[in-house]
Amino acid sequence: MQFQVPQFIDVAPKIIGPLTIRQFLYVVAGVAPAFILFFMLAFWLWLIITAILLSIAVALAFGKMNGQPLTRIAFAAFSYFWQPRFYLWKRAEEPVELPALPKMPEEASKPRTPIRELAFKIATTTRPIPKREKAGNFFAAFRKRGDDIEVFRKTTGERAAARRVDYR
Repeated sequence: MQFQVPQFIDVAPKIIGPLTIRQFLYVVAGVAPAFILFFMLAFWLWLIITAILLSIAVALAFGKMNGQPLTRIAFAAFSYFWQPRFYLWKRAEEPVELPALPKMPEEASKPRTPIRELAFKIATTTRPIPKREKAGNFFAAFRKRGDDIEVFRKTTGERAAARRVDYR
């Protein structure tokens, strides 16, 4: 079973000449008061008011901003300024107090054996430990190899080596 899919569904049908019904109603809403005011006002005053009315009517009928009709933009601006913008945050529940952590005994927090002390220093320092590690520049060997390894300094101040890759 085949169905014909409608095309151009985002284009409004032209009802009155080249105008859609909405555009026609906006133009009529601008022309009708201008026609009535022609018989009530002096010519120079009528000319000024008609220019203002027709420019507003044409802008509402044909104007677009960022692909949106001007009427939708005007409605959004009006609702933004009209609606209250007072936000109040109320906490739903009382804050929960966490129990205090038990204090570790001082003996357990300090490493006593030389092996535990060495492991602690290795894990927490970036400088060589005297009599255990060589104090020489470890990354100097990488620099001699060529341009494929580059030594850089991290934001923490630590130095590291990384392989340079050129995508040429």
